[in-house]
Amino acid sequence: MSTASLPSDDGQAGLAGRLDAWRATARRFPMSLIELGMRLAVGATFFKSGLNKVQSFDTAILLFREEYRLPLLPPEVAATLGTAVELGAPVLLVLGLFARLGAAALLAMTLVIQFLVYPANWPEHLMWASILAYVLTRGPGALSIDRVIAFNLFGRA
Repeated sequence: MSTASLPSDDGQAGLAGRLDAWRATARRFPMSLIELGMRLAVGATFFKSGLNKVQSFDTAILLFREEYRLPLLPPEVAATLGTAVELGAPVLLVLGLFARLGAAALLAMTLVIQFLVYPANWPEHLMWASILAYVLTRGPGALSIDRVIAFNLFGRA
């Protein structure tokens, strides 16, 4: 009695094994660091914009009057609200303190920017919105003050 075996492609099996090993290694990378990096990236972008507006608030008002032209809000009010959100919400987001509130505020601002101010910049806005939607729907992650508060209040994270 003889046994017949099908020819195997060891090169392909070896590649699949290496890919599986790489994926297993990648899964060990802490998701909390990725979540913190996402929060830092978006938070820094908006915070820097807020600092620029504070440094020259008259220019910020002019920008809202001449370039942004938001409907329903006077430029002075829009500049004040926009600056406050750009300085406050990123701090909440990065620290992970009421991070979902900060993410919601920045997501709303991103949608206003996308649909009323700079619709051609949709790839950048999509990146911000995706990160903010992640935080809004899943929370800021393990490296956050929200996680510490949840653990201390409810005994779980």
